[in-house]
Amino acid sequence: MIRDLIALPPESKVWIYQSNKELSYDQIDLIRPAIYEYADKWVSHGHMIESYGNIFHKRFLVLVADEASLAVSGCSIDGSVHFVKWAGEQLGVDFMGRMEYAIMHDDETITTIHHNDFKEAYDSGNINKSTKVFNNLVNTKQLFLEQWIVPLEKSWHYKFVH
Repeated sequence: MIRDLIALPPESKVWIYQSNKELSYDQIDLIRPAIYEYADKWVSHGHMIESYGNIFHKRFLVLVADEASLAVSGCSIDGSVHFVKWAGEQLGVDFMGRMEYAIMHDDETITTIHHNDFKEAYDSGNINKSTKVFNNLVNTKQLFLEQWIVPLEKSWHYKFVH
């Protein structure tokens, strides 16, 4: 059962899937109804999950589920992964890559840096301690709202530049 993000409790579970490239508005318009429909019909052990899904920053597919009264089962999580893979196929993007780290520049554009190039980007000054990075490992709505985008020095990514 789809809910607005604001209506879900802070401890709601979050899954973030980062696209390997920025989505166009046409792509977002194409996939957003499917995300809403998926969230509206997402079930765990036959029971409706109060959930929300959307595209953020033209790059991230985010699913949020209220587990206060109903835990999301492994099968339900597997189903969501299949949905995200399907969405990527429809859009011609990959939401499953984990080796690209997204950064937000001062002008709020978002680019990615491959894991293998991250330290070099730091050493060369292309990124620094205050560069905003996306922490796609946040796992609750509260952390998503408060700590998804943080300065590099406050992120787990920081260990890769030393």
